[in-house]
Amino acid sequence: MADFLNGVICAGSFTAALFFLRFWRQTADRLFAIFSLAFTLFAVNRLLLTILDESNEARTWVYVMRLASFVLIILAVADKNRARVG
Repeated sequence: MADFLNGVICAGSFTAALFFLRFWRQTADRLFAIFSLAFTLFAVNRLLLTILDESNEARTWVYVMRLASFVLIILAVADKNRARVG
């Protein structure tokens, strides 16, 4: 059941990444490009969590990748707000 849910979340994240990529191509706004990259990392994260065994020590790096995705989203929002003020 957990593998099924990871697959659904992976597909949803990849779909969101494709939508943001399409918006980026239409507007050339960095926010959409960074969001697309972050959601692609989320999708790869879920894929790797499904593939790797729970005892595999490489799973630690998978969670670091998820942290990087959240940091990308925070930086994208901060960059967008900074650009609007200046």
